[in-house]
Amino acid sequence: MFLTINQCSSTEPRPRPFVLGIGGTTRPNSTSESALRRALSLAEEAGATTEMFPGQLLSLPLYNPNSLYRTNEAEALIDALRRSDAVIFASPAYHGSISGLVKNAIDYIEDMREDNRPYLADRAVGAIISAYGDQAIGSTLSTMRNITHSLRGWPLPIGVGINALRCTFDEDCEPSDAHVDSQLRIMAQQAVRFAQMIASQRLSPSSCI
Repeated sequence: MFLTINQCSSTEPRPRPFVLGIGGTTRPNSTSESALRRALSLAEEAGATTEMFPGQLLSLPLYNPNSLYRTNEAEALIDALRRSDAVIFASPAYHGSISGLVKNAIDYIEDMREDNRPYLADRAVGAIISAYGDQAIGSTLSTMRNITHSLRGWPLPIGVGINALRCTFDEDCEPSDAHVDSQLRIMAQQAVRFAQMIASQRLSPSSCI
């Protein structure tokens, strides 16, 4: 068996990445929140640890870059973002774009501009969009990808769009549409694999060829 450059030995334990979920609405068990919970559950199956900030925890003051004051909720969000290896955002499509609630939470990432890993650098970023129709899903997903690029994140190859008229979630956050569940699984697995690849680069040179 041949090892390529920077490919670690199979005896090395694979790093367990931290995948952070952010999104939903102020309505508990909304489609976007349920989909995000399902994605995080699948990420755990793929080997990650996870944490979630649902819509109820995102009712933050409007982001003010000129203020040094941050609520406890805002500080907790920023801390989790700093620790994250991958982030999955979930938003309903409101008038062709992401919700103000989710956008305001994203704006707090500006507090990470001076970090060693500024903004969303070196992080995989997934996007889940829900809407009552197909048209708004595409434009909202494109907006989320553009935001990710501007924050130096790595958009995952797959983005998940959910038409809430055709797909519902049960109390265990499992979708009625098997295709949606398959997409959420692929996204979760991609997030974990990308985070593991980035983390492996931090291993000592002696552990890799």
